Amino acid sequence: MQRIAPDRPHPLFDTAATRRLEASAAAALAPHMLMQRAGQATARLALALAPHARTFWFACGGGNNGGDGLEAALLLHRGGHPVVVTWLGTPETAPADARQSWQRAQEAGVPFAAEPPFLGPQDLCVDALLGIGLSADPRPRRPDARLLQWLARMHACAAPTLCVDLPSGLVAESGQYIPGLAPAQPGATAARHTLSLLTLKPGLFTGQGRDAAGSVWFDDLGVPASTETPCAWLAGPPASAVRAHASHKGSYGDVAVIGGESLQARGMGMTGAALLAASAALHAGAGRVMVALLDAGALPALPQQPELMLRRCDALALDQATVVCGCGGGAAVAAVLPDVLQQSTRLVLDADALNAVAADPHLQHLLRERGRQGRPTVLTPHPLEAARLLAGTTAAVQADRLAAARTLADQYGCTVLLKGSGSVIAAPGHTPLINPTGNARLATGGTGDVLAGLVGARLAAEPAQAGAAFAAAGRACWEHGVAADRWPAGRSLTAGALAHSLNAG
Repeated sequence: MQRIAPDRPHPLFDTAATRRLEASAAAALAPHMLMQRAGQATARLALALAPHARTFWFACGGGNNGGDGLEAALLLHRGGHPVVVTWLGTPETAPADARQSWQRAQEAGVPFAAEPPFLGPQDLCVDALLGIGLSADPRPRRPDARLLQWLARMHACAAPTLCVDLPSGLVAESGQYIPGLAPAQPGATAARHTLSLLTLKPGLFTGQGRDAAGSVWFDDLGVPASTETPCAWLAGPPASAVRAHASHKGSYGDVAVIGGESLQARGMGMTGAALLAASAALHAGAGRVMVALLDAGALPALPQQPELMLRRCDALALDQATVVCGCGGGAAVAAVLPDVLQQSTRLVLDADALNAVAADPHLQHLLRERGRQGRPTVLTPHPLEAARLLAGTTAAVQADRLAAARTLADQYGCTVLLKGSGSVIAAPGHTPLINPTGNARLATGGTGDVLAGLVGARLAAEPAQAGAAFAAAGRACWEHGVAADRWPAGRSLTAGALAHSLNAG
C-alpha cells in the first residue's frame, strides 16, 4: 500500500480496464480471495488512520464494494476494535462474494445496526457503499433513501471518512458526482481519505475528485495492471534542468507576449495580464522577454520591470520567438491573430485569443493549419473557454474533462492544457496527463496569465522536436502548481508574487 504523492508519475485506468483486471484476478485466485485482500487492505488503513477510535462505522452497500467493507469490519472486530455495520444489501440479492462476506461477518458476531451510530472526531466512517458500482450515465431511478441518509451523515459528521475504492457517487473517469449524490456543502467535511483498489482512477485527481477523495492511497491487491493500457497518467515532477555554465541568453529562447489591451477611453485596462505573463516568462528563465501591448503608448516604460522590452506588435519577429498571445487581449487581439497564427514558430494561446478563435471560422482554419504543419502550439483554456472552442457548455466540459481536452487537442492538432482542479494536458499521439499539484490559493486573478507565461518560457527552452509543446505544457503546469503548494503559510499568494517566485530550473 502506498500514499499517492506528486513525487512520480502513476498510470490511471478507467472502469472498463479495472473490471477486466478484477475478473481475471478473481478467475486466477482462490474463490473469495480478492475480496478478502481488499478487506485486509481497508482494515489496515482504517486502523492506521484511527488507531484509538471508539467506533468504526462501516456503511456498506449491497454490492461487492459493500463486501469489501464487510471483510474489513470482520477483521477489525476480530482484533477487538469497536465496529458498527450498516448494510444496504440482503442475502437474497447480494452478489456471491458479498453474500459470503456477510455470512462470515454474521458468524463472527460483527454488530449490525439499522441506523448509523453517533461519531466523534476521533472515530472513523468507512464508505463502502458504491465504489465503481455506478456508471457515468446510470439509468434514472430513485436512490435508496437509506443511501442518501447515510451519505448525508458522512458528509456532515465530525469524524474523518475512508472511502473504499472511490467516494460514493463520484464517477471514476470524470471526477464528477452523479446528480443527487454530491455533498450539500462540498469541502465542508472532516478529513477524507480514499483507498483505491487494483487501479488508480482518473476521477480521483480532477474535477470534484480531489476534494471528494482527500488523501489518496493505493493497493493493487497483488494484481499488476501490466495487461492494460492507461487512459491517462498522473504527472510526476519534471526532470531537473541544469544550465550549462557556457550558455547565454540566446540559449534559452525569446518570448514575445502580445496582449494587454488598454481601453483608456472607457477608463478600463488589461495591461496587467500581459505584464504578469511576461514577468512569469522572465523569472522562469526565458533568455529575452518582449511585450507588445495592444494599445500603442499605453506604457512608455516599465520602471518596475526594466528587463522586459517593449515592442510594437508589427515590429516583432514572430518567427524568431515563442509567442504568448491573448492575455488581456480584449477585442483588439482578433486583428493580430491571423499574422500570429501564420507566422509564429512556437505559440501559446490564452484567454481572449481563445475566445477570438472560438468566434471566427477563419481563425479556426488557421489554427488547424498550424496543427497540420506540426508547429508547436499550446492552448491554455479554462472550462468556459474550452466550451466556446467546442461549441458546447461548461457543464459538458466539466462532466468529462479528459474527453474534452482530448477532443479539443484532436480538433486543432495541438497541445491543450485544460485548467482547473486537476488540470489536464492532452495532445494527439500522447496519453493525457492529469496534474497533481496546485491548490485553491491559485483561485485568484492573474494566476492563469502567469501560467501562460511559464508555458511560453518552457516552450522556448525545449529542443525543436516532436512533443516539445506537450512536454513544455506538462512541465509548466506541474511547476505552477507546486509553487502554490510550497507557498509560505500566512503569506498571501498574488499573481505577481507567484510570477516572481518562479525560477529557471
